[in-house]
Amino acid sequence: MTKAETPSSRRLAPLLAALAMFGPFSIDTMFPAFPAIAAQLQASPLAMQQTLSVYMIAYALMSLLHGPLSDSLGRRNVILGGVAVFMLASVGCATSASIEELLAFRAVQGMSAGAGMIVGRAIIRDCFDGAAAQRLMSTVSMIFGVAPAIAPIIGGWVIAFARWPMIFWLLAAFAGILWLACLFLLPETHPHDRRIGLSLRGMAGTYLQIVRDPAFLPLVLAGTLGFNALFVYISSAPAFVIGLLGLNEQQFAWLFIPAIGGLMSGSFLSGRLAGRVSGQATIRLGYSIMLGASAINLATALLLARPVVPWSVLPIGLHSIGIGLAFPTLTLQLLDRFPRVRGGASSMQAFVSLVFSAILAGVVSPLISDSVIKLAATACAITLAGFLAWNAYRVIERRWPRAIIQA
Repeated sequence: MTKAETPSSRRLAPLLAALAMFGPFSIDTMFPAFPAIAAQLQASPLAMQQTLSVYMIAYALMSLLHGPLSDSLGRRNVILGGVAVFMLASVGCATSASIEELLAFRAVQGMSAGAGMIVGRAIIRDCFDGAAAQRLMSTVSMIFGVAPAIAPIIGGWVIAFARWPMIFWLLAAFAGILWLACLFLLPETHPHDRRIGLSLRGMAGTYLQIVRDPAFLPLVLAGTLGFNALFVYISSAPAFVIGLLGLNEQQFAWLFIPAIGGLMSGSFLSGRLAGRVSGQATIRLGYSIMLGASAINLATALLLARPVVPWSVLPIGLHSIGIGLAFPTLTLQLLDRFPRVRGGASSMQAFVSLVFSAILAGVVSPLISDSVIKLAATACAITLAGFLAWNAYRVIERRWPRAIIQA
């Protein structure tokens, strides 16, 4: 886009952040309602856990299409379609009469929820370069960080005063309002002359080129694993908050406010550092904080006779600061390696991240959520793996500094 056509970052930031909020709102608002949903729909604890993993698997699979669709059809059209489908799926969840119906509509929610986040990242890079892009990405991350903090709180208070379907009616209303905002305020940032044809063969070729880039896997893992160390606790939130900490459905804020407050603080700091220190230094600082927080978290779990607030949640908040620092820059570096197909690169990043998150939610979390030591050790191991992936990327970058897919 030319400078005259470039939309204001102040206008884009809240809109893109709201679009990215679908994911955490869809996941976190229903955590406090797990017991009520299970009782009404006669669902087992395993079936309730699948409401998360089914959503995330669908999100991951559809994420492979959101980016290429936006590269071909335009960013705005894909976002409007995704928000509309999400609204209808939320209505379906609210009216579900069985766990099977709920799982089906959760899958549709997952298929549509990623459009805003995935395409939104491409929009940022369409419009801005360098420090300006990092500042906007950090601002979006900071605003977006409000969602996981307030979502379980909202869910808990809804359960206190209404039945669980009201959670999904509120999600449908949120989607409807946001659809109207996008219709009137969201510009098209990917003009016709930059669009590429849409075909299964072309899509497969694009993804093959992306995964052949030797830097792709370590770079995407560096961002994915850093966040997944936190997602260990998010996916295990009902067991951690209610079972291990001994709190009730209205007290999920003890986990989510430190975690999301840390994400917002780190994102704010990342934006302040943009243009003042290098991206590599920002990521290095972020991972230093994450590694230190992981060590403190594991030591706290081993030393305390039983988990208690605030000591068992403060290291999680510290870890989140490191994520907020590193993730915006890691995302921009990935998109910059594929300037011609940023939508496809964003899709691949989301796909890998969501596959890991779905495995954590559906397989790993049920095995470790009965012990604070298991949770802390798993988060520590994931953080260390992400740090090793970052160092592998740094070695590869020195050998292959240019993107395989050229502008």
